[in-house]
Amino acid sequence: MAQLKAISPASSVNLASYGPKRNTLSSPDNLICSRKFSSLRELSGKSSSLHGHAIASNNGSISITPKKQGIRAVLSSDTGTESSKATKGGGLRGKLNKVVLAYSGGLDTSVIVPWLRENYGCEVVCFTADVGQGIKELDGLEEKAKASGACKLVVKDLKEEFVRDYIFPCLRAGAVYERKYLLGTSMARPVIAKAMVDVAKEVGADAVSHGCTGKGNDQVRFELTFFALNPELNVVAPWREWDITGREDAIEYAKKHNVPVPVTKKSIYSRDRNLWHLSHEGDILEDPANEPKKDMYMMSVDPEDAPNQPEYVEIGIDSGIPVSLNGKTLSPASLLAELNEIGCRHGIGRIDLVENRLVGMKSRGVYETPGGTILFNAVRELETLTLDRETIQVKDSLALKYAELVYAGRWFDPLRESMDAFMEKITGTTTGSVTLKLYKGSVCVTGRTSPYSLYREDISSFESGDIYDQADAAGFIRLYGLPMRVRAMLKKGI
Repeated sequence: MAQLKAISPASSVNLASYGPKRNTLSSPDNLICSRKFSSLRELSGKSSSLHGHAIASNNGSISITPKKQGIRAVLSSDTGTESSKATKGGGLRGKLNKVVLAYSGGLDTSVIVPWLRENYGCEVVCFTADVGQGIKELDGLEEKAKASGACKLVVKDLKEEFVRDYIFPCLRAGAVYERKYLLGTSMARPVIAKAMVDVAKEVGADAVSHGCTGKGNDQVRFELTFFALNPELNVVAPWREWDITGREDAIEYAKKHNVPVPVTKKSIYSRDRNLWHLSHEGDILEDPANEPKKDMYMMSVDPEDAPNQPEYVEIGIDSGIPVSLNGKTLSPASLLAELNEIGCRHGIGRIDLVENRLVGMKSRGVYETPGGTILFNAVRELETLTLDRETIQVKDSLALKYAELVYAGRWFDPLRESMDAFMEKITGTTTGSVTLKLYKGSVCVTGRTSPYSLYREDISSFESGDIYDQADAAGFIRLYGLPMRVRAMLKKGI
């Protein structure tokens, strides 16, 4: 088996494509829609019927492929001839055939496209995952990818998979990193990286690439997923290789290679958004002593400006997994999206955290997780009815390690998968509903009920009962306190 090669500046190797060559347009599994959409915005409006499907664009024609049948995408480009020429010979750093790039359409990834072609003589397939970051993030990607020199663009809706297969298992496990962080970015990276591996297989790519810097956690999360799912793929991380050191360098490189520079106002904050949360880093937040500015927040209303009347919500839960909101059964992504809207109105889910990054440094981030905060409180509260003391203690101790594994990018590690099997088993009876009151940034549980509740009113009541005889407590206390009594006797010489 070929060994995985992480491409570095020192490596100048000749690599063959591991993926099969195939005609991606002739497959009868493709559903071709000849109607032309004016933009991805209009297409995304149909997203409710496209969950789990790949969306490929070719001059306005849309190809939709069922998730199980793979991914097909063709994007014609004026730079196609140049791309074809680039693949005939090697690049400045070696030779790759085709690279799948995690693509956002921003300055960094727009520059990475020509950089890959120049340095590795390869075709570049741009891949964008919709994990709930918003339609504005997806709009205009076709034009941007084409202008940067990509040969293909694949956009895949991963929202339902993201919530169902990544967020909800973490929620069931009670995974929280360093007491506060609900793992919004940590959970999103493996679902995106997994989709990239799938795309690489479908298009016959021999490498994958990302735009993560060499100082953050995300580079680890992406690459550990690549390692776990396809160790034969080569990994190219431009930020660890190139001479570009900042925004001005990137703009200069883009102009030199005729790549249109995205004309967007540069945010003073570094942000990451998905259906679970929105994170903020940088600028004044780099000093832990500074209070975040009010206008920094983009999802939630300031708790001081939230409604003066509380709002009640009821969360239905089945085996530790949320299934309904106010009596209405919803899909995972829909349930979270609706809770986000409700939570945002009341300023729910703001946290300010100094965390320990995986690479060794501390960093400060501010997170908005409105719907997630509500769900976390609901699931944890229901467990107080359905789990006994010993089980809760063991589950909570394992949740710390579970969160650490997810934060470190080890989603596909057998240890996390084994722990997840335990969490699924132990929460089998965590079924019922929880009612919560939302008011000016606070989440208060007001009621909980379960058919598997271990709470018995006839036992817990202060009134006398047949099951619990208060006289039995005297013997219990004498035995339970015996070690303490013996120690005291020893000190006194008794």
